[in-house]
Amino acid sequence: MSRQVVLPGLDAGSYKPHMLHAENRIWVEKNCYIDIVIELVHALDLEPLAAMGFCAAVDFEGDCFTFFKPPHDELRELFGLDIQELNVWRPLLEHSIWHLGAGKLISTEADAFHLPDTSATDYRRNHVKTTIILADLDVEQRRLGYFHNAGFYTLEGDDFESLFRLSAAPDPAFMPLFAELVRVDRLRRLPAGELAEMARLLLAKHVSRRPAVNPLTKFHRRFQDDLGVIQREGLNYYHTWAFATIRQMGAAFESLSLHLRWLMRAGAGEGFGPAAEAFERLSLTAKAFILKAARVVNSRRPFDASSVFDEMSGAWYDGMTTLAEQLGLPARASST
Repeated sequence: MSRQVVLPGLDAGSYKPHMLHAENRIWVEKNCYIDIVIELVHALDLEPLAAMGFCAAVDFEGDCFTFFKPPHDELRELFGLDIQELNVWRPLLEHSIWHLGAGKLISTEADAFHLPDTSATDYRRNHVKTTIILADLDVEQRRLGYFHNAGFYTLEGDDFESLFRLSAAPDPAFMPLFAELVRVDRLRRLPAGELAEMARLLLAKHVSRRPAVNPLTKFHRRFQDDLGVIQREGLNYYHTWAFATIRQMGAAFESLSLHLRWLMRAGAGEGFGPAAEAFERLSLTAKAFILKAARVVNSRRPFDASSVFDEMSGAWYDGMTTLAEQLGLPARASST
C-alpha cells in the first residue's frame, strides 16, 4: 500500500482553518511552528485557544522577540499530544513511510521553495526554512498532504521529489533537517469546564514568569539604536527584522487576548476583560507600527517613535498588571 493517511477526511480544497487564522485576525499568520500546531489541534477537533496562555511570558530577547512555541508538556496535559524529536538517521521519506504508516505525524523543517501554498511569496523563488507537518503520504502518486502556516495543502510531482531530495546527488555535506514525531494515539478530550480550569492554571504559571522589565521599553531602546542600520540596509532587511520583532510580539499578544476571551466564555476568566482589551490594543498598535516603520525605512526620513512605544508599553503594563491581580499574583512596581 503506497498511501499512508494519519487523519482521514482532510481535504485541501475544503479545509477550513481555525478562527485564530481567520482573515479578520490582526495577524493571520504567526510563525511557522505555532501555526501548524494550531491547525493540527483544530483538525483533531480540539481547541487550540486553550493552549495560548504561554504567550504571556513572551519577552524581548535583545535582538528579537521570543519565537513563541507551545510547550510540549502542556500540549500533552491539555490534549494528550505527544511530540518528541525524531532522530533523522536515514532519508526523511523512509522515516515518513514508516511513521505515518504507524499512525504518527512528522513535523519537519522544509524549504518553502518547494511548497506551492507559498506561491505569493517564496514558491520557486526563495529558499526559506519553514516547518510543515506531514499527514497524508502517497509515494506511488508522488503526492503529499501537509499542514503549513494557516491551512492544509497538497504538493506533488517535482515538488515531492525536491522536498524529499529523491533526485539529489549524494552530498556528504548535507545536514538532515530537524524533525519531530507527533503521536495522536493518546488524545485527551477533556470536558469544557475541566479544560478551561487546566488552561487557567497554565496561564497563571506563565504570567508568574512574565518579564521583570517591560519588553516594549527594551524594544524601544534597541529600535532607536538600530533604525539607521535598518534604513541603510533597505526594505528586504526590514521585512526580516520586522518578522523577528514586531510580528512575533503582535501575533503573540493577539493570541493571548483571544485566549483570555475564550476563558471568559468558558466561565474561567472572570475579570479578564480589561487585560484582553489591553493586549488587543497592543497588537493593533503593533500592526499600525509595522506598516508605518516600513514607510520610514523606505523614505529614510527621521522617525521619533516615542509615542507609539509609549502606547505599546502602556498596553503591556496595563494588561499584565490587571491579569496578575485577577490571578492573585504579586504586582510589579514599575511600568518600565
